[in-house]
Amino acid sequence: MTPIDINADLGEGSGNDAQIMPLISSCNIACGGHYGDETSMRTAIRLAKKHGVKIGAHPAFPDKDNFGRKVLTLTKSELTETIFNQLLSFYAVSEIEEAQIHHIKLHGALYNYAAKDAATADAVVEAIVATKIRPNLYVPAHSILARKAQNIVPLIFEAFIDRRYNDDLSLVSRDQEGAIIHAAEDAWLQLHKMATQKEVVSIAGNNTEIVASTYCIHGDHPNSVDILKYIHKQLRDHSMSLS
Repeated sequence: MTPIDINADLGEGSGNDAQIMPLISSCNIACGGHYGDETSMRTAIRLAKKHGVKIGAHPAFPDKDNFGRKVLTLTKSELTETIFNQLLSFYAVSEIEEAQIHHIKLHGALYNYAAKDAATADAVVEAIVATKIRPNLYVPAHSILARKAQNIVPLIFEAFIDRRYNDDLSLVSRDQEGAIIHAAEDAWLQLHKMATQKEVVSIAGNNTEIVASTYCIHGDHPNSVDILKYIHKQLRDHSMSLS
């Protein structure tokens, strides 16, 4: 069986966490930027431990009104401080729950902006280093954040199951038609092609090389549970399994 890691963004109030957690192998838990507080973090961490799912922090721009999906204008020091504080909050709850921190993954606009903006990437790396804890960092391959974090924190390259890509491997904007994959069959086809052929079909219809070893589905996707159940059946049929 070929192992594959599927991660999901959880602890975000979607109401699907209990259904999603048994169907994934790693999770990214909101830690107060776009969503979350001590109670929601503790609940998600306990659920992850129950199902043997690897646990990660999911910091974001401090913007609950827009669910972290809007780029905020912050100074570099302000951004470093808010990421640092989010991580510390998550680490504190994890310590109380005796949970091992496996990774960090940025959320939403912060994820996308740090992938292409050097100052934002620097702020992220400085915040992580300041915590004195250096878990894996989930990043897009060939991104500026990957380059800035290389040799400082261990990197795991990530791709998305439920989002369409542009030819340059940036994610298609959510306000563009076709940006989100809704059908379970289409999500599986994208995942299988990325995992086995290291390619993704862009929204323009072109085959583009992509490098990843963990694959994300958004916990707030309305079809996330159905997609994951379908993927599980396909994994078994294709001699693949969750790692």
